[in-house]
Amino acid sequence: MATPGDPRRLCRLVREGRLWALQEELRAAGGCRGLAGDTLLHCAARHGRQGILAYLAEVWGMDIEAANRDYKRPLHEAASMGHYDCVRYLLGRGAAVDCLKKADWTPLMMACTRKNLEVIQDLVEHGANPLLKNKDGWNSFHIASREGDPRVLQYLLTVCPDVWKTESNIRRTPLHTAAMHGCLEAIKVLLNRCQYEPDCRDNCGVTPFMDAIQCGHVNIAKLLLEKHQACPSADDSLGAQALHRAAVTGQDEAIRFLVSDLGIDIDVRAKPTQLTALHYAAKEGQTSTVQTLLSLGITTHFKKYFIYYFMYLGLRDSLGLFCCIH
Repeated sequence: MATPGDPRRLCRLVREGRLWALQEELRAAGGCRGLAGDTLLHCAARHGRQGILAYLAEVWGMDIEAANRDYKRPLHEAASMGHYDCVRYLLGRGAAVDCLKKADWTPLMMACTRKNLEVIQDLVEHGANPLLKNKDGWNSFHIASREGDPRVLQYLLTVCPDVWKTESNIRRTPLHTAAMHGCLEAIKVLLNRCQYEPDCRDNCGVTPFMDAIQCGHVNIAKLLLEKHQACPSADDSLGAQALHRAAVTGQDEAIRFLVSDLGIDIDVRAKPTQLTALHYAAKEGQTSTVQTLLSLGITTHFKKYFIYYFMYLGLRDSLGLFCCIH
């Protein structure tokens, strides 16, 4: 027979929403914490069990501000999982709306990792500050840009018009983040309602256009060219252009777009390394991309040089393909 108050059993009862069985167990055991520093309130909030949350707080007097080992409070759990009823209950009992977990994440930041518009609205209406930053320098708007829900972005811009004026510790903007993660609708909101500088750069000199190309989001790259005057030939702090970065990650469609549609020189060299896109693709073992670059036509005076380069890297497939074409 199971020992009354066994933490694993109690957590399972909470997770499954078995309030009556939980009541019996707690009466027999006289209360219990959860697992790994979590209280049963954490477990109830995480799994959206508002009735159990209320029972634990009101009957057993469990502390709604109790923190686990990551300094998460029940409000963090409810907000991150989008459990609106639990969030409303905790806020109604006076939970601290801008409490911090490890890495300085607030419940609002946690809510912004998902498409949780109702939860986000409730947190803001109870005083959550969208301008607070975590240890990496991201505020809630920056986090929401990674998720890419245009409704959340529109709402945050409405309640806090300056929230877009933010950079991470390495100077990445929400525009960088949305471009990297392929959030087309979010990009449309950002370009329509915010005033980011064309080709804004992070600490590595990377622009949102480079991010889009390197991750294969050609539709976003096109939008940045059309609506944001992005420069397709801009280079980063190491002298690499979007073409070079696309070669590193093997984005063949993006490479074709740059070369065939935009007229980027396929032989352009990064400064000061003097490496071409073919060098980068070969170095990273991107055989398909090597084939794409060769099909687009590199100049013949590089032939001997690249034969030696492929031999040096041990890329026999690329060497054979190169020799067949040239």
